[in-house]
Amino acid sequence: MEAKVKWVDGVMFVGETGSGHAIVIDGPADHGGRNMGARPMELLLLGVGGCSSFDVVQILQKGRNDIVDCVCEVSAERVDAIPSVFSKIHLHFVVSGKDLKESAVERAVKLSAEKYCSASIMLGKVVDITHDFEVIEV
Repeated sequence: MEAKVKWVDGVMFVGETGSGHAIVIDGPADHGGRNMGARPMELLLLGVGGCSSFDVVQILQKGRNDIVDCVCEVSAERVDAIPSVFSKIHLHFVVSGKDLKESAVERAVKLSAEKYCSASIMLGKVVDITHDFEVIEV
């Protein structure tokens, strides 16, 4: 994989993925930014949530579960020091579907956390990462 990050001005950058997608990265005004894009640490959380959500949806679909929605709410705590690294990350999955069994969702979340999600498994070596879920019947 490859990516490129190009400085625009102030503390604004444009990141471009090897697959050709771009995203604006910026900081708050008190750090010289204009608040025009996501913060780098927010992007890490999106990456973890996206990676794990991908797994959960794929696992449930392969199991022929009738899912209609999956939202991963990611919350994190950072240390109060420089560097302000994450000390805890929590992924809360809200999975909606018809006749969804809790055991199927629990299995999908567990498989993602322990076997498939490269992002959370990698970060989990240095950060306490927890997962939980809820099932909504539609």
